[in-house]
Amino acid sequence: MAAIIDYFKYVWTQLQSIRVVDVLDILIVALIFYYIFQFMRKRRAGKLLMGILLMIVILLISQIAGMKGLNFILSNLFSVGLIAMIVLFQPELRSFLEKLGTTTFREFRGRLENRQDNELKQVITEVVVAAGRMSESKTGALIVFERNTKLGDVTKTGTVINADVSSYLLENIFFVKAPLHDGAVVISEGRIHSAGCYLPLSTSNEIIKDLGTRHRAGIGMSEDSDAVVLIISEETGTISVAVEGELRRNFTKATLEEYLYELLVDGPASKNMVGRVRNTLTKKGGRN
Repeated sequence: MAAIIDYFKYVWTQLQSIRVVDVLDILIVALIFYYIFQFMRKRRAGKLLMGILLMIVILLISQIAGMKGLNFILSNLFSVGLIAMIVLFQPELRSFLEKLGTTTFREFRGRLENRQDNELKQVITEVVVAAGRMSESKTGALIVFERNTKLGDVTKTGTVINADVSSYLLENIFFVKAPLHDGAVVISEGRIHSAGCYLPLSTSNEIIKDLGTRHRAGIGMSEDSDAVVLIISEETGTISVAVEGELRRNFTKATLEEYLYELLVDGPASKNMVGRVRNTLTKKGGRN
């Protein structure tokens, strides 16, 4: 009984020595590992990471079992492991750091907010109307909604439009004989910023073979940023949406509007964008 009491006294003493900074330290480390896990889980980097973890386990086993030859080889491999990881994970690291850099405390606070934004809803409505018509006519289209990650590198590859979002304008841009129909339209701060933009192609081997360059470009854009990418197939008229490297297909006008509204208005990552849209429209009204 005395031993049990001593044990609890020891535990209580240790708990008393914990500082607020220590708790904060643990929470931050846990949060970092959580986001790394979420980021790696559905990407090629996740498989590479599993291979590295397996090699670490083998290295530990070789040390315990006294396998000198295997231990020597693996130890030398890990001596340059950091550089190798940077080279192997370069695309994923860049994407992760870009998304990490756009995360703000306002986004976390936005998880507790549930308000609507009529201006952005109107933008979504215009896009959905255009998507429905282009789907029926099997007109290929690629529309990128910029969120927190700035897409300056992408917009500079196209032609600046700087116009209000209109279903008729979108249909004219993607008309098969229009000069800008092959590229992507980027919608930024509630306006059509640029058209004819070139997007980075995804290098994932998990994309089904039936999908062409337009879909691979849309998925690639969603992998490299937090953008929402709307894709309309020229062959089938199928409406798809790419987010975070994942592609969802076979949307109708109703389900597309609901999904876009969920991503761009209700979603935590959209709160900064909603504010920018509101500021842009306010300035525009002031000039009038």
